[in-house]
Parts: sequence; C-alpha cells; structure tokens
Amino acid sequence: MITNILVYSLLENEVRKHAQAVTLMESLTGNFIFISTQVLSELDVTLYKHDVKEAEIENKLRKLIDIYNILIINISTIKLCWKVRKKYSYSYWDSLIIASALESNCSLLYTEDMQNGQIIDGKLKIVNPFTMKK
Repeated sequence: MITNILVYSLLENEVRKHAQAVTLMESLTGNFIFISTQVLSELDVTLYKHDVKEAEIENKLRKLIDIYNILIINISTIKLCWKVRKKYSYSYWDSLIIASALESNCSLLYTEDMQNGQIIDGKLKIVNPFTMKK
C-alpha cells in the first residue's frame, strides 16, 4: 500500500478517488495490508500540507499502526531498493516502497504512481485501483 491510496482514503477533497480508496481499504483485511514506515512518514507530511491538525494526524497514524502490519525500513531494504532502482528505473523512494513490499512477500502493491500491471521480480504486481473497473 502506498501513500496516495491512504491519503485519498483519509481526505475527501477528491470525491471519486476518496470513495474508491475507502472501498479498497474496506475490501482488504488488516492481516494482508502492509504499510512501511516510509509511507507512514509520507502520509504525515502530506496530511500536514493539507492543513490537518497534528493531533488528528497522530490519531490517524496510530489507528493505521494498530490495524495494519508495519514494515520497518532497514539496511537490507535499502540495499534491495538500490537493485530495484537500477533494474526498473523507479525513483529511490518508489524503489524503497517496492523493496519493502518484496521483503514482506507481498503480491500486490496498490498505487497510482507506478506502471499499472507491471510485475516486479516475478512476484509483485503493481495495481492502480483507480483504473480498475467496477
């Protein structure tokens, strides 16, 4: 799961994407959703830029931490990120998210920022939930 999906699920300024993100989040079970510490940090910054109060941001992040599996970025994640970046030409930050997902044996990565349908290392599929048919 990547930051933009969480942002759309928490903010209602883009009605269609908000509804789709909420539906996606509700359709997945907590045991199968993984969020990296990087994504939590990006979410904090993004919500703050949207004038969400710090106490509310902290509350939202605490809920995510309590509900979902949190992936800690470590040295092995960074080293895998470098390999992903070289092989697939994504930005460092996107490659770090991909590396976190690969380390956790995730099979799907939901985002609107990467190539929809791309398979990474034969095991991780990138899915843009905003292009999915109803």
